Amino acid sequence: MPKTTVSVVLRLLWWFLMIFGGAVFSIYHDVKSENQFFSPIFHLITFPVGLILIRLAFNAASVGGRELKKGRSEGTPRLETDKLVTTGIYSCMRHPMLFGLALLPIGWSLILGSPHFIFYLAPIEALSVIIMVFTFEEMECVKKFNGDYIEYRKKVPPVSFKKKCLLWLFFKKKPENF
Repeated sequence: MPKTTVSVVLRLLWWFLMIFGGAVFSIYHDVKSENQFFSPIFHLITFPVGLILIRLAFNAASVGGRELKKGRSEGTPRLETDKLVTTGIYSCMRHPMLFGLALLPIGWSLILGSPHFIFYLAPIEALSVIIMVFTFEEMECVKKFNGDYIEYRKKVPPVSFKKKCLLWLFFKKKPENF
């Protein structure tokens, strides 16, 4: 069975630390500061919004992951590709999965209803995902796919806020002209 690369393992560990470490840290500070953490009204508002954001994040991961599988040959490490994928949602944006997964810390913080997580830590975590994409992910793609990726990067934005791209990414409604 092929092994996952160190880069992927480190990113997964970072995600785990952000999601669970951020929750523990934030809940501790909420309890310590005796703020609105235990307010049922606050939870009634944040919980359903958090569920929606988590669902959208997983939809994005599903749409992007399904398309990325096309770039993986037998023997390629898990969660890696060995061919540049520019079809499907990747014809609309270069980093659809990570764009969607940037919503994960915000959704998780809303589900927990932790004000410290919602207002402080989740935005920082979402920003760190974006920074990770624009530094490590882009560098790895250029290194792995060279000129092909540089040409692709000139044509396709890292993320797209076009309605048809967002509907495809978050609601799995593929546009007819793709």
